[in-house]
Amino acid sequence: MAAESAGAIDPMSQFKVSPLVGSDWTLFGHNIAFTNSAAFMLVVLGVLWVFMLGGMKRQLVPGRWQAAVETMTDFVANMIESNIGPKGKKFTPYVFSLFMFILCANLIGLFPLAVIPGLHAFTVTSHITVTGVLAIMSFAIVLIVGFAKHGFRFFSLFIPHGTPAVLVPLIFVIELVSFLVRPFSLGLRLFVAMTAGHILLDVFASFVIQGLNSGTGVGGVVSLLSFVMIVGVSALEILVAAIQAYVFALLTSLYLNDAINLH
Repeated sequence: MAAESAGAIDPMSQFKVSPLVGSDWTLFGHNIAFTNSAAFMLVVLGVLWVFMLGGMKRQLVPGRWQAAVETMTDFVANMIESNIGPKGKKFTPYVFSLFMFILCANLIGLFPLAVIPGLHAFTVTSHITVTGVLAIMSFAIVLIVGFAKHGFRFFSLFIPHGTPAVLVPLIFVIELVSFLVRPFSLGLRLFVAMTAGHILLDVFASFVIQGLNSGTGVGGVVSLLSFVMIVGVSALEILVAAIQAYVFALLTSLYLNDAINLH
């Protein structure tokens, strides 16, 4: 969060993708500079790599670190088992990676790095390009699995059992459109949730700064109340970060179930 000279805060500045290295690098006419978004993606991957190292010790009596990793893997494995069944076990590594990446990216984006001059956390999941790619990648896997396993019979997914013949064309079109909208809704949900929460935090931070700069008793009260709201919204954002990661992984597993267990 960058404060301007007047004490105001631009809530959208935290989402700006800025080049860190190679601002003039180009490839086929496109800029390929190493940006703050790419840097935080590497940070997320680094944190996940270090976290998973704790689960590879294979100790007979697991320590807290190994227990945490095993708890997370069991959580995702149980979700896959309950939604897909034994056939979905092969997709557990993908859904687990998806869940952990989103969760870690969401939480790292909430780190108060702005207390260090010149730094601020960047939430990669607050950009539709990132969430959209994750959603499209998951959707592509669903299509590949569905057609590989069932062939053209996969289209029967769009005709609910027992549909009257006269309504088949209409129902087919409605179900097909609903199916094709899935990746957009999947990516948009995560993007909107993370963006809205961060904007709200910046707005309240602006109230705190402007209230203190006013030098009045009313301004002090506004600053105090706004600070309390920041604490509350921050706690809510931590919860939302976990929920959104879970929802993304859950919906992905449900879509995979449609492709695997076609009725």
